[in-house]
Amino acid sequence: MIKFDKITAPQLDKGLKPVQLTDETIDLRKDKLLKKMEQEQLDAVVIYADLEHSGNFEYLTGFVPRFEEALLVLHANGKAFLILGNENLNKAALARIEAEAIHMPHLSLPNQPMATVLSVEQILNQAQIDHAKTIGLIGWKKFTSPTDDNSVLYDLPYFLVEGLMAAAPIAQFKNATDLMIGLNGARITNNENEIAHYEFGAMLAGNGILSAMDQLELGKSEMEVGGYLNAAGQTPSVVTIMATGERFEKANLYPTTKKIQLGDRISMTVGYKGGLQSRGGYAVKMTDELPEEERAYLVRVAKPYFKAVSTWLETIKIGVTGGEIYDKIEAILPKEMYGWHLNPGHLCADEEWLASPVYPESAEVIQSGMLFQIDIIPSVPGFSGASCEGGIVLADQNLRLRIQAEYPEMWNRMQLRRDYMIETLGIHLSEEILPMSNATAYYRPYFLNKESALINC
Repeated sequence: MIKFDKITAPQLDKGLKPVQLTDETIDLRKDKLLKKMEQEQLDAVVIYADLEHSGNFEYLTGFVPRFEEALLVLHANGKAFLILGNENLNKAALARIEAEAIHMPHLSLPNQPMATVLSVEQILNQAQIDHAKTIGLIGWKKFTSPTDDNSVLYDLPYFLVEGLMAAAPIAQFKNATDLMIGLNGARITNNENEIAHYEFGAMLAGNGILSAMDQLELGKSEMEVGGYLNAAGQTPSVVTIMATGERFEKANLYPTTKKIQLGDRISMTVGYKGGLQSRGGYAVKMTDELPEEERAYLVRVAKPYFKAVSTWLETIKIGVTGGEIYDKIEAILPKEMYGWHLNPGHLCADEEWLASPVYPESAEVIQSGMLFQIDIIPSVPGFSGASCEGGIVLADQNLRLRIQAEYPEMWNRMQLRRDYMIETLGIHLSEEILPMSNATAYYRPYFLNKESALINC
């Protein structure tokens, strides 16, 4: 049974410090990709990046191309080339893997100098792909269309695909993004160093959502409350949302000077590398303050939704399949009645949504080291949405021992979070689940009631 009751709220995470990826982790990442290239018999892969879609590129290089585009060419023998625009060319020497720099001004900002006599094809030829027989193109999307040939759908700019095919005239090309994010892809599991690296962002998001909920008051503007969501000068992984009343009026996505009024629907979201937090509900203290036609919200939407969140957390374990998790959520929160339509849960990393093994009939097995977002999005006509998105990582005994040995402070934080979720929120977690922030699964759908939240009894 789900109750809305007075409980002690979680405290903010303390002592937040970024953890850098070690050289050993970067070497492991490169080795994982090279082994997968060997399995797929690829002579080379070409990884594309722009600011919005840079996770696969950053996975090896350690940096994003900011406002430009970039390519990383990795050969099966380990030799790498970084093809960069005007303002990122100086980053090649700083990359986390050894790579030869190639200047391609075509990747730069509009109207910047293109002082080159070389064509796109000629520049790409410098990456020594002319004799390659098989080349994988890696953008950011693993296509899963039931009607298209997904192996030849490419999410790279046309001029680059055309140039690569001209520069490697004997090569057979394929979409190879699944080497990164597909079944057993290089990026879908994390070691203890990667988990510590990503926990920093997860904690920032958790602190942001807890602070913003505490600061939410009648008469405050979206911008005033939204200011508590972003923190520490870090770049969000998604557009920060703080909306009161109708969302996205006149297509605006960003907080405005609109002031919070009693009974308003509230939506807030903030995310960083490693985790996102999102909450949805109403600016009220009690049901009687809701618009009369929406007073069934707790019973009709919020409580069933939180039951699904609790069930998700109590179901996910190493060894279960994504299809089993999907079926469990469909059984307890039927899609036809509650209007959700995306994957109930997905992987995250540098980007908010990496990929998801949770979909109908999925045989993908949940593995140790997977970093998950609880992401179930009900949409019931006539009511505000409900949201309590947050993150966990799954860790088998060996990984838990390594975390405890290498990052004891993180281990202690995770144990305290587990205790809170089990003892206060009433959610029965397997020992494999390690929450990534203090905010995980803490949900108060009435934002002005700062003493009560939903719990699983």
